[in-house]
Amino acid sequence: MVTTAATSGYRGLGSRTSNGRRPAAEVFMVVSVLVLGLLSLVGPTVDCRRADKRRHHWKANVIKNYLKNHKSLEGMVRLVDGESEYEGNVEIMHLGKWGAICDDEWDSREGQVVCRQLGYNGTSRVTHSSHFGQTARKYWMDNTQCGGQELEISECRFDSWGENDCDPSEAAGVVCESSEPEKPKIYSVPAVSVATKKVVQKYRIKDTSGSDIELRLVGGRTSDEGRVEANTSDGWGVICGDGFGVLEALVVCRSIGLGYAAAAFQTDRFGGLDLPVVLSAVECAGNESSLAGCYHQHKATCSTRKETVAAVVCTRDMADLEVNADELMRSAYLEDRQMYFLQCAMEENCLASSAYQLRRDETDWHLITRRLLRFTAKITNVGTAPFRPAVPKHLWQFHQCHMHYHSMEVFATFDVLDGGGMKVAEGHKASFCLEDNQCTDGAKPGFACANYGDQGISVNCSDIYRHNIDCQWVDVTDLNPGLYTLKVSVNPEHKIPEMTYANNAAVCSMFYSETFVKIYDCVLQNP
Repeated sequence: MVTTAATSGYRGLGSRTSNGRRPAAEVFMVVSVLVLGLLSLVGPTVDCRRADKRRHHWKANVIKNYLKNHKSLEGMVRLVDGESEYEGNVEIMHLGKWGAICDDEWDSREGQVVCRQLGYNGTSRVTHSSHFGQTARKYWMDNTQCGGQELEISECRFDSWGENDCDPSEAAGVVCESSEPEKPKIYSVPAVSVATKKVVQKYRIKDTSGSDIELRLVGGRTSDEGRVEANTSDGWGVICGDGFGVLEALVVCRSIGLGYAAAAFQTDRFGGLDLPVVLSAVECAGNESSLAGCYHQHKATCSTRKETVAAVVCTRDMADLEVNADELMRSAYLEDRQMYFLQCAMEENCLASSAYQLRRDETDWHLITRRLLRFTAKITNVGTAPFRPAVPKHLWQFHQCHMHYHSMEVFATFDVLDGGGMKVAEGHKASFCLEDNQCTDGAKPGFACANYGDQGISVNCSDIYRHNIDCQWVDVTDLNPGLYTLKVSVNPEHKIPEMTYANNAAVCSMFYSETFVKIYDCVLQNP
């Protein structure tokens, strides 16, 4: 009996009697244990669920209020690092964080929208190359394109939020009209608050510091690179990096006798932060024979929060692009084309703003016709070194619709200006393919885009964008018949150094009717 009892005690829940049934006592015991366990857990479980629900409700309210607050702040803009509240680099709020705007395709239309959003009547000018100091924030917007009528800059077309290829020295800025704003600018955050609004005057350097300015490069690995030091009436010192770009570097290298500017930096990598600042906010056109012919603010301080000094790398050989005006005049014509066939081009922002509005508002938008001013652009490298994209190959952007890589976001811009110089129509051209299509003087093609090849333009070779290629046009659908100016510019933002930019733009007279266009009297000039 003892053995039997012990054995039955070890049967467990999975064991059965000889007839295949569980013992009644065992079943009763198991059910009793389960019921008692459930009863003991009912009270605490209900209380915990209520507590969890309260906690979840509190967290949900916090998240809801957070999202509500940031939704109201989404797209807000402010100006930072300027000398006054109406100027500075532009920053925009997205997802609760401030970010910068890249200066690619940044012009008066975008500046007008920003100043209007801030409550000012207009814009005095726009700035590039981190004119008010390098940005320490992430870029939220790049390749921004506005029609000019938008109420907020976030309503304009741009690459997706956060998508960019810009470095800290490419921040976009504005100088708004300094009259009293139409509404309180509670979100404009100036670097320096001033009681009296006064336009910051720029002076020619030779008028304030003398025409005999000596320059030298210090701190570099070779004699062709380093920080720029200037000897003015205040003695030797560095140049503030704010707004220092390739145009200023071009003048520096020319003044020192080191050829051309291969690169311009706003940096501290060459040292010099402990030295006095003798020139700040230097601004050159690029064709000055010496730095004394450039302009600057008569206040030798760096306004940016992270101070930098101007630095350059010089070189003896350099590329030099030139627009072929004869090919432009010969090839221009008008074409009417349905938007159905322009969808890939629309992805690259190659049509006027009204086309995108039609796509939003009209169900049959794909049947609507746009009028395109088409032409061939022949770009020749007349320099002494190959022209190469600034972005390395692994960072080129692949465009899925057109099935090709872009080695430069903005290779060319096409602007139609009215009699007052206002832009009334525009187009732009990414570098679908920089390659040698035609060579002269014994030059041999060295660049070809096929099979993900190297892109560029060799010396004495031309890259030809023919009139039948997508985006090789200006959308003139909204243009009234009349006399205009057509301006075709290559490397318009001076992103890539050249010998000179005086031949990078063809500025032509343009007669436009509803059925005919004539381009004539073209001259070459700086973009």
